[in-house]
Amino acid sequence: MVLKESADAVLAGLGDIRSELEAFYKDLHAHAELGHQEHRTATRVAEHLKNCGYQVHEGIGGTGVVGVLANGYGPRVLLRADMDALPVREETGLPYTSTVTAADATGRKIPLAHACGHDMHVTCLLGAARLMAAAPGAWSGTLLALFQPAEEVGDGADRMLTDGLTDRIPHPDVAFAQHVLPYPAGQVGTRAGSFLSAADNINITIYGRGAHGSAPQAAIDPVVMASMIVVRLQTIVSRELAATQPAVLTVGSLQAGTSGNVIPDSAELLVNVRTYDESSRQAVLAAIRRIVKAECDASGATLEPRMEDGTHFPPTVNDTTVTHEVAAAFTATFGERASTSELQSASEDFSRIPDAFGIPYTYWALGCVDPDTYRCAQQRGTVAQDIPVNHSPRFAPVLQPTLDTGVQALVAAALTRLAHPNEPAA
Repeated sequence: MVLKESADAVLAGLGDIRSELEAFYKDLHAHAELGHQEHRTATRVAEHLKNCGYQVHEGIGGTGVVGVLANGYGPRVLLRADMDALPVREETGLPYTSTVTAADATGRKIPLAHACGHDMHVTCLLGAARLMAAAPGAWSGTLLALFQPAEEVGDGADRMLTDGLTDRIPHPDVAFAQHVLPYPAGQVGTRAGSFLSAADNINITIYGRGAHGSAPQAAIDPVVMASMIVVRLQTIVSRELAATQPAVLTVGSLQAGTSGNVIPDSAELLVNVRTYDESSRQAVLAAIRRIVKAECDASGATLEPRMEDGTHFPPTVNDTTVTHEVAAAFTATFGERASTSELQSASEDFSRIPDAFGIPYTYWALGCVDPDTYRCAQQRGTVAQDIPVNHSPRFAPVLQPTLDTGVQALVAAALTRLAHPNEPAA
């Protein structure tokens, strides 16, 4: 059975479950949960997988869930979705807007919202898992549906691995994942090689000498020192990397002092770096350390600066062969709605899972903006201003055709390996 025939057979049931998937998505959206707190989400996911006949492994890495469906001899394909929401107050105006709150690590109550679309990822994967289970004659092999916690904080994949993921489920041969991005819904975009950047967060503390605001001569002003560092850091990408080496450096936070007439003793900077290869990454990180130390020396800082490494996300580098196979399947499934995606400066921890298994993977973009809305903004030249991006309080995927397309994409990708019945060697 060719891939197109297999896909048609599996996806024939999508219309029958569409309304249930839409209701599930709305419920998930309205009940957002922070990373490592996805207890309600994980429970609902596990229940649905069990009802479809999957062998379900729960509580991996805390709230991680994996459903395993063996259907004869053949390859083992892993499909992954992330489950966690963000500490954001939703401003979409949707009837299923999230109004929930939760305690953060400090115990402070914060609003939560699925402002990155992970609720869509979960629903699409459940839909694909359900359709594959309902059409066993269309494929052969083993499907693994993995629902990962805490992608946003960067340690969800690691916690699943530390908790024995590679020993608790069958060893997959290939892994697939997708992410909603602010492009027209109904579109899918693949990219071989580098797709998402690595990300490094650095916490920097610099030390001066406090004094009265009226007597700056008695101080070593860390605010001025920090300001010079912020400006100088902007030259790393523009002056120390080649134009062909993409990178992003952002100082996301600068905090110092409590009063306008008091020069503080210290200042803190939070720096975020995005790079696509290890050479660029090491060059940028080394330049940050050099510049911070040099500016502190130039200002006569009282102590050496403290530079602490924070969260690190690995790069997402798609396997070329696997990506081309999936791209061909998407072209067969979506026609002109399948395209090559642009390089993205966002980051993910998905790659840690296939890397731990030593298997190839590909990760693609799923459009989620109302096509007419996007087209109008494009014609006005106001896409950047009018189209909310991931993590914005106004970000929410348009329900359809995003949901249908995400289900179809996961099925098409899985069937690149599972569509043809595989017989064991004699």
